[in-house]
Amino acid sequence: MKLVSLLWPACSLLPAVLMLAAVPLRRDADVAAAWARWRVLALAGVAAAAAALGLQLAAGPGTAALPLPGLAVTLAGAWMALLVQLLGTVIGVFSSRYLQGEPGQPRYVAALAGVLAAVQVLLLADHWLVLIAAWAGVGGCLQHLLCFYRDRPFALLAAHKKRVADRLADVLLVAAAALAWTEVGSGSLSDLGRHLEAAAPSAALQAGAVCLVLAVVLRTALLPVHGWLIQVMEAPTPVSALLHAGVINLGGYVLIRFAPWLDAVPLARWLLVGIGLATAVLAGLVMLTRASVKVRLAWSTVAQMGFMVMECGLGLYTLALLHLLGHSLYKAHAFLAASSAVDTARLRTMHGGAEPTLASLVVAPLASAAVIAGLLALQAWLVPVPAWPWWWSGVLALAWAPLFWQPASRHPDAPGALHGALAGAAMVAALAAATVAGHALPLGPVDTPDGPAGVVALAGLALLYASLVLLHARPAALAFWRRWSYAGFYVDEVATRAVLRLWPTRWTAATDGPETRIP
Repeated sequence: MKLVSLLWPACSLLPAVLMLAAVPLRRDADVAAAWARWRVLALAGVAAAAAALGLQLAAGPGTAALPLPGLAVTLAGAWMALLVQLLGTVIGVFSSRYLQGEPGQPRYVAALAGVLAAVQVLLLADHWLVLIAAWAGVGGCLQHLLCFYRDRPFALLAAHKKRVADRLADVLLVAAAALAWTEVGSGSLSDLGRHLEAAAPSAALQAGAVCLVLAVVLRTALLPVHGWLIQVMEAPTPVSALLHAGVINLGGYVLIRFAPWLDAVPLARWLLVGIGLATAVLAGLVMLTRASVKVRLAWSTVAQMGFMVMECGLGLYTLALLHLLGHSLYKAHAFLAASSAVDTARLRTMHGGAEPTLASLVVAPLASAAVIAGLLALQAWLVPVPAWPWWWSGVLALAWAPLFWQPASRHPDAPGALHGALAGAAMVAALAAATVAGHALPLGPVDTPDGPAGVVALAGLALLYASLVLLHARPAALAFWRRWSYAGFYVDEVATRAVLRLWPTRWTAATDGPETRIP
């Protein structure tokens, strides 16, 4: 038992310590040796994170303080630590091949290690000062990766827009910390949780929760500050994978960490639902009009972040954490395999894609809902505990409806409509079963569903699906809307001009001539 009490904090702290030890590798002139040392440290970090998660699972849910002040281990944080370290290691190994021959690789190694170290500290944060410093450290190290190619104007512009969003988020986070610290009398996040259990939140704590939500919105690239996440395609592909698969998801983890605070402040939860739903709908519409594979992936991340933030606002924290874990794995694979995705898209274009029939577009959500309802009925018969509220089944039915779409024309050798319907039913059933099984995993969060907000979310996503049906049924009549959607509804243009008026900066590579600025 004494050995376990020693191993637990050691394994929890080791990933951050190992990544910090890799930062000085930027002074290593031998690129191959720097990457070799980094791989050893990263793999050791994966082993330590896996051991920490195993020990946390054995101990059960709850928060366990570490010997260092301001640090503690949570079950959700342990899951995230393993995910981040594993993805960071894979991305690093990919980077060592992808960047062969590029100058500045030791600088890249150090910045990658710095990002991972800061993320690991953030996942252990149990004090406002640690949380704020770690999140600022993530952004600072990430700037060096985003600007790896210093001669690319849009990379510099994206990095600057992210810097401005981060500084505004820092101000809001400091305001939330000051309000909570003054009210609770301590900067400890655990003390904040105990204070909320003992009494209803005061006006100061309610204002602090709103500041926290707005800080997360800025850090998570939701509308209207999403533009930098789209333009970051100018950075190396592994940087895009790290950003979309890991760093951008930290906002969701912070919301889950502060779940008791959000539950006590309805206004904060409604802000999350409103902003998240608007981002998911608008980004989903824009994504439908884009042809570039990587740009579509970027808009998909914006939509997914809106969806995940909305889940937190709805009180579905377990599903939000599952979404976070699944989205991270999917996006890492999608970006690292972007070259093959482009080839696949080209082949699909050459062969021609058949549009779905209008009947299948209309019937698909009903068929998807029927399959989900049947599986949930079976689950309730086996385990009489509902997995999630009824309105979330409607959201999932809309999300998985495309699996039931049937093409208007088929190749003579292609399977028939019945085969396609059965395949769609099997895939929806498999996804629903995986979601139910994931919901039963010991992840840590406790759900507190909000019924009225859930109905609003269902209505919003139904509107998105109806727009998709109209796009297929009457494409010519929606030409004006398609142009606006392709332009991202011009939200980023307005935001970019506002940022550069607030904080002007050089956005092109330095030359002998005058600086070039966006007016």
